[in-house]
Amino acid sequence: MTGALRFQVHPALDDPVLVLAFGGWSDASEAATSALGFLNDAMQSVALAELDPEDFYDFTVARPHVEQEEDGERRIVWPSTEFRFGHLAGVELVTGLGSEPHLRWRTFCDTVATLAEGVHAHRVVMLGAFLSDVVYSRPVEVTGFATDPAELERLGVGHSSYEGPTGILGVLGDRLARDGRDVLSLWACLPHYLNTTPNPRGALALVDKVSAYLGIRVDDAELRTEAEDFEKRVSEIVAADPELSEYVRQLKKRDFAQ
Repeated sequence: MTGALRFQVHPALDDPVLVLAFGGWSDASEAATSALGFLNDAMQSVALAELDPEDFYDFTVARPHVEQEEDGERRIVWPSTEFRFGHLAGVELVTGLGSEPHLRWRTFCDTVATLAEGVHAHRVVMLGAFLSDVVYSRPVEVTGFATDPAELERLGVGHSSYEGPTGILGVLGDRLARDGRDVLSLWACLPHYLNTTPNPRGALALVDKVSAYLGIRVDDAELRTEAEDFEKRVSEIVAADPELSEYVRQLKKRDFAQ
């Protein structure tokens, strides 16, 4: 594979599951990218390939960052998508984590589809998160869609009936499904009235569903602790704000009445 993809290694992969998440429009409170970052760390993933950002990003919108190395050298970090691979509880994964592209979405999808074909990935999991009027302390609801609707039922995931503008996940999911791949899209539903980011409760909900889909158990104790601490902090914020507290009370009342 050539073109926009730059490969660091060429491992022999045997039908890995491709897991994707993109920062931006499809990543409310950074829950999706945090979930995939957690999975990368959990399996001690190794760099596989990187997408050349030149054709896909407007650098005046997503500006490159300057970072300083331990030896004092400065380097430029460009917005891009990085692909990694590894094994999680015996299951082979290839992950794609990056920023939602601004330009040439069809070419971007062609490139990801080429990678999926090249690593022989027949199953794809896509992670997203959106904001809604939900109670922050309730279990995080996960909705989505799948090429096999039975998977949603098996995982206890509600079928999304959303219609309207979509992000790269929607476009890419459609492309990969038309290629004949099994696509599962999972979206965490998070409270719109919280400005705290990232939201580890959303990340944990997505990790739980991915683990169930793969049929594995992941050591998520650290993430669960972060989620518990996050909920405590939010409870303190809500209790200290009478207007916000009343809004949450009305949400709970609505849920109880349904």
